[in-house]
Parts: sequence; C-alpha cells; structure tokens
Amino acid sequence: MRMGKNSINNAKVGVFVLAGLGFLIGLLYMIGRTENLFGSNFELRTRFGNVQGLRSGNNVRYAGIQVGTVRRINILSDTSIEVIMLIGTKMKKFIRKNAIVAIGTDGLMGNKVINISPSKEPAGLVEAGDILPGKKAVNTDDILQTLSKTNNDAAVIAAELKNTMQRINSSSAIWKVLNDNTLPQNLRASLANVRSATSKANDMVTNLNTMINDVKNGKGSLGAILTDSSFAKNLNEAIEKIKSVGDDADTLAAELNTVVKNIQNDVNNGKGPVNAFLKDSSMVTNINKSLDNIQKGTDGFNQVMEALKHNFLLRGYFRKLEKQKQKETKQSATSQ
Repeated sequence: MRMGKNSINNAKVGVFVLAGLGFLIGLLYMIGRTENLFGSNFELRTRFGNVQGLRSGNNVRYAGIQVGTVRRINILSDTSIEVIMLIGTKMKKFIRKNAIVAIGTDGLMGNKVINISPSKEPAGLVEAGDILPGKKAVNTDDILQTLSKTNNDAAVIAAELKNTMQRINSSSAIWKVLNDNTLPQNLRASLANVRSATSKANDMVTNLNTMINDVKNGKGSLGAILTDSSFAKNLNEAIEKIKSVGDDADTLAAELNTVVKNIQNDVNNGKGPVNAFLKDSSMVTNINKSLDNIQKGTDGFNQVMEALKHNFLLRGYFRKLEKQKQKETKQSATSQ
C-alpha cells in the first residue's frame, strides 16, 4: 500500500515537471520568435544623432508590420550613433536601399521602436550590412518645451483678454454705442452709400476704359490726334504757317514803327508835308481857298451844262440821252 502511494506521488511529480518543461519551452519559443532567434535573419544598419532612449531588443517595423528587432547600439562619435537591426530574411524582397529609418514610440508612452518607411523613389533591394538613411526624430523634450512656451503665451494672451474685457465692461461710452438703437440703421445707410459709391466708381472706370479703347482705335478728336499721322503732319504745317505769319506780322509791325517814328521826327523837326499840313496855317488857308474855287467851278460847270440843255442846237441831243436813260432804267426794272 505504501509502494502504491509512492508511485502515485512520483507520477504526479513527473507530470508536474513535464508540464513545467513544456511551459518553459513554449515561453522560450515565444521569446525567440519575437527576438527572431529562430529562423534566418540578416543585418541592416542606420545612424542617428540621438537615439532617444532606444535599447537593444526594441521592435523594428516596416510599414507598420513587425519585421525584426534592434540587435545592438554602437556609439561611433559624439554626434553619430549606429543602430544594428536584425531583420527577417523574407523582407529582403521588399525593403529597398533608399528606405527611411526613424525612431518612434509604441503608443503614447510605450517603448521606442524603429520604423522603416518605403521611399517613393526607385532603388535597388537591400543586402546584408547595408546602411539605411536615418531621419531625425522629433524630441519629446523639445515638444514639451514648446508646449510649455505655448502655454505661457496662452496665459499672457488670456490675461490681456481679461484686461481688455474689464476695460470694455467699465467703459460707459462703448456700452452707450452698443445700446444705441439707431446704430444698425446708420450702419446700413453707410453700407448702402459705400455700395453706391463703389457702383459709381465701377461705372467711371468702365467709361474711362471705353474712352481709352476709343482713343487707341483712333476714334474721336483725341484719337485722331494721337493715331492719325496725316493729322499730325497737317497740324505741324499749320503751326509752321502760323509761325510764318507771326514773323511777317513782326516785320510789318517793325516797319510801321519805323514809319511812325519818321513821321514823328518830321513833325517834331518841322519837315515833310505832314508837318506843313498840321502846323502851317497858310497852307491850310490855301487848301481851303482851292476847295472853294473847285466848288465854284463845279457850280459854274453845272450852270453851263444846264444852259446847253436848253440850247436849240443841243436840245435834241440831250433829249435823246434822257430817253435812252429812261429805257435802260425800264429794262433793268423788268429784268429784276
């Protein structure tokens, strides 16, 4: 009976040990699968100035798909850190040499991961040991500093807005304007005036454009002046003629001025017929006598002609002339 009890206990212990070994083997398999310990892999490299807390064992993703892990991180210099990635061999036919490598975060506050993004430009497929170009990642500390500065600026703006609202609330003039019932009506009237002025300005601009187009097309007097070459030629000729007439007028005025000066000199110096006519009284008397004699001679001649008309020798001649004169007068009146 005791031997049977020991056998049962040994069997239980054996089952427990076998279960523990199976669990351990499964756990090791899962860890190895995650770390790519089982299966063929190849290495890819990239370089950053700051890995931002990246560690060996962090995941590597291609287009969001888990493809490997970070194997090792080497410091090359004070400005360059090399990251060696262990990638599954099956990804060789997808990843190209110009793929971009960047450091990201698994979730909002999760572990760091390597993200490989395909490039839009064509390139050859990667080979083991290739160095892919790295993209500078946004530093969380820089983001926090920027957010802190933005928060401070927002606080200042809020304080200024608060002061402005307090001033508005304490200003009776502003509230008086806001409570004025006629203000909307006045604003509408002002807007109507602005629209009217804008419409008139548009009409004015349209008319000006029409006038300019007419001038360009040679329409109207101004267009003829600006576009008609013959008109410009005639205008130049007219200007030349006016200039010539002006020169002739200047010459004539100069000659008249000379004549007047000569006459004035003759009058002042007692020379010439003008002086004699204006200043010699005896000459004036003789001229008057001559005019009287001419008048008397004309009267005597008229009397002689009248006497000749009544002379019986010439009476027929003068009657004939009188009849001829009357006949001509009648003919002229009839023709009119």
